[in-house]
Amino acid sequence: MAVDLQGLAKVLEASLDPSHNKEAELAIKKEEKKPNFSLSLLHIVASDAYSSTARLASALYFKNYVKRNWIDEDGNHRLPQNEVIAIKQELIGLMISVPSNIQYQLGDAIGVIADSDFWERWDTLVDDLVSRLTPDNPKTNNGVLQVAHSIFKRWRPLYRSDPLFTEINHVLSKFGTPFLALIESTDRLIDQTQTDKTALLQLFTTLNLIVKLFYDLTVQDLPPVFEDNLPAVTTLLHKYLTYDNKLLETEDDSEAGPLEHVKAGIFEVLGLWVKKYEDAFGGHVGQFIGSSWNLLTTVGPETKYDILVSKALQFLSAVTSIAEHAQTFHDESTLNQVVERVILPNMSLRESDMELFEDEPIEFIRRDLEGSDSDTRRRAATDFLRQLMAKFESLVSTVVLRYVDHYMKDYSKDPSANWKSKDTAAYLYSSIAAKGTITTSQGVTGTNDFANVIEFFQKHIANDLVSDAGTEPVLQVDAIKYLYVFRSQITATQWQDAFPLLVKHLGSSNYVVYTYAAIALERTMALATSTKQPVVNRTSVEGLSAQLLQHLFGLIEKETEPAKLQENEFLMRCIMRVLIVIREGVLPIVDTAIAHFEKIIQISCQNPSNPRFCYYLFEAVGALIRFAAPSQPDKLETGLYVPFAGVLQSDAQEFVPYVFQLFAALLEANLSGTLSEYYQSLIGPILSPELWTSKGNVPALVRLLSSIIPRGASYIAQNNQIEVILGIFHHLVSTKTNEIYGMELLECIVTNFPLSLLQNYYVNILQTLLTRLQNSKTETFALRFVRFYHVVSARDDKELGADFFISIAEQVQSGVFVPLYLNIILPDTQKLLRPLDRKTAVISLTKTLTGSAAFAEKYKKGWAYTAEALLKLLENPPMLASADEIIAEQDPDDMSFGVGFTQITTIKRPTRDQWPEISDMKKWVGDYLKAADRRQNGKMTGFAGERLSPEAASVFAAYMQ
Repeated sequence: MAVDLQGLAKVLEASLDPSHNKEAELAIKKEEKKPNFSLSLLHIVASDAYSSTARLASALYFKNYVKRNWIDEDGNHRLPQNEVIAIKQELIGLMISVPSNIQYQLGDAIGVIADSDFWERWDTLVDDLVSRLTPDNPKTNNGVLQVAHSIFKRWRPLYRSDPLFTEINHVLSKFGTPFLALIESTDRLIDQTQTDKTALLQLFTTLNLIVKLFYDLTVQDLPPVFEDNLPAVTTLLHKYLTYDNKLLETEDDSEAGPLEHVKAGIFEVLGLWVKKYEDAFGGHVGQFIGSSWNLLTTVGPETKYDILVSKALQFLSAVTSIAEHAQTFHDESTLNQVVERVILPNMSLRESDMELFEDEPIEFIRRDLEGSDSDTRRRAATDFLRQLMAKFESLVSTVVLRYVDHYMKDYSKDPSANWKSKDTAAYLYSSIAAKGTITTSQGVTGTNDFANVIEFFQKHIANDLVSDAGTEPVLQVDAIKYLYVFRSQITATQWQDAFPLLVKHLGSSNYVVYTYAAIALERTMALATSTKQPVVNRTSVEGLSAQLLQHLFGLIEKETEPAKLQENEFLMRCIMRVLIVIREGVLPIVDTAIAHFEKIIQISCQNPSNPRFCYYLFEAVGALIRFAAPSQPDKLETGLYVPFAGVLQSDAQEFVPYVFQLFAALLEANLSGTLSEYYQSLIGPILSPELWTSKGNVPALVRLLSSIIPRGASYIAQNNQIEVILGIFHHLVSTKTNEIYGMELLECIVTNFPLSLLQNYYVNILQTLLTRLQNSKTETFALRFVRFYHVVSARDDKELGADFFISIAEQVQSGVFVPLYLNIILPDTQKLLRPLDRKTAVISLTKTLTGSAAFAEKYKKGWAYTAEALLKLLENPPMLASADEIIAEQDPDDMSFGVGFTQITTIKRPTRDQWPEISDMKKWVGDYLKAADRRQNGKMTGFAGERLSPEAASVFAAYMQ
């Protein structure tokens, strides 16, 4: 059945309306199943017969549809080949012809397609782009360049590799020369249209894209085609860095115009070239240093110039990092000019900053936070100053401290009128006092030898933290931020005095003040000494926890509109940290905490709008469950049922995975070991196939199901649900994305259902696993298979064991076990990382040696290989699966937060002394072997001596002495 374009356009338009989007999305999902659906979307985008809203909605949906459906996990196209070909043929021409807002969406879609197909499965693309470039049609050229940028910008974050450079060389061989010709023709057209505003705007859009492509094409290496033409290229870049034309100025002082964007892009390219290609570009740098200085000393304070000033300062920071160019600034007179004419104007608060502080406080905080990626003048000036400090610490300190002293004296003359002078002094001092890396966890890790941060705090800053009356809010923020930035330099004793003052500032009526207080409190509670002891101990936090949480919940809940309530993730993160630190100290206030969380969840799920807030919200609930549910399970289950059920009923997809994980956490915390009706009622719904189609649900559903099965195995069996669960296992294990979760579920099934219930399924299970190993083996899957083998082999007390596994394998295919055991199981056993997995493997191999009839009678050589593998496992730290590190599975107990949502831990190769539990395993193995040897009247010792190498036999015998 063909797609009805008129009807599809209507529901697409409705999908952008919050009041109708859910019904519209369901209707679009039905249309997706029809042939050529993707092409229908492009036809709507291309036609002027539909409204601009419908065309934009169609482009948006096309982009997301391509993201979901272009390729499978093996890189094969999901769509029919004729549809793939048609999309590639239509997309480039369409992108060139549509308005810019639609171009951005189609550009993202092209980027997705290029990720999988370019260049080998789309080798005509560059030729197609080049053929469309013209010397005199900027509108067409802009479309072509936008497509090129969508594809080539993918190279920016990538590591160098042969395939990457093959792709880049393919592009440059076809695109490089025409690209340089386009630059020349665009420059010529700009010269010819100096008084034509419309033409200039189009041409500067072209120039802006050209500059972006310069960055894309040189981010990995400087191509010969550019290096050979570097004098001409740098001349042109310098021309437009100093170019001015009143027609390109914007009337709005807050909106950057095309000229500002072009110049900012040029500085970004220059910064890249200075850092990476000094040998080729170094001779051209001088002219740009002079131009950047002239720009920075003449540009106005208007916010429309912020991006330009930031990029110019970043360029000077890059220049200063090169010793030869840094010498330009190695002079006290020059540094005085730099500080006075460049640093101070861009560090001082402007009226626009104060407007942001008062009118959009959350935006002010996000821009101001240390470590933010916002391009602000203050941050760029700070980075430039710190780069100068790194080169000339003594001289820069002397110059800057004079200015700090000057501004503090100016403040002291009239504190109420000159408070901005103190703000500038504090910011300037912080900029030079910090040294080395500034980390999220520790803040400033080192300080300037010429600055005493504690003395400066006590002399100039502390009073603003202590005083209430008459203190300017900005100065209170400066005081709190000073503590936050230099938190690692403040001793635990000093924090005992400062911590309650931060708590007090949560009661401030000023948004920025109380938010910065929450930020500083959260980071301080997470701060630890070099011996891993908390700087602020649990007792100190627990004594203030009721007051802390009352302030924090009150600040969040004073907003009742969902988007506003979720706006401030910093407050929720602080709540989360308090609950993690006080642990069981939350028990006296459990009822209050539950009531607050219920209210916040119910409001938030109406319109989830801030992913960070939602993440910290559910981590906080997870912490509450973790520390309160073991002693009060019924209260937590009853109290949280209403908001959790509300999430599932409201179909708030963003929250559903969190809720499933929290249901699991509640069940795991209940020490009764039974499965209440509360959870029995969940089994049917969570086995619904629709829930498992969402990637985001899978980890959470597996965790919940794995928590239910140990307690509810008999209930599940009675309701004939084992086959449904095995069907889920087969579905998960068939894909690389979910194979790890499929294996996790399988282990849970095998260890909790008796053999009598699973006997008829084992052959099919193993056949599925062996097929995966043969046809699409991944290293992760191989390790999970090995772990599964050891889980089965170690459980001879449950009628399983090595002989049982062998019998099943032989039913799948005669003779398959020996190569499987020798080529996969034994070698990969050494790669197991988790202590529990290694212990399971030790038990499995030991029981194989002592109790397997098949190994004793049929696989005698295998007995020796097994013994050697066991000895190696006990003596050596684990081998890594690849290179220097491996992604380990989630372990909620290892997470710093409540339940560790979607977190992964990177495990480095451990040394032998980091595996102390192995000594316990050695003792267990020795005792087990000795007992087995006695049962066999000493035959094992002789068998080992006969089968093992002399060295291994000696070690083996030592275990039985």
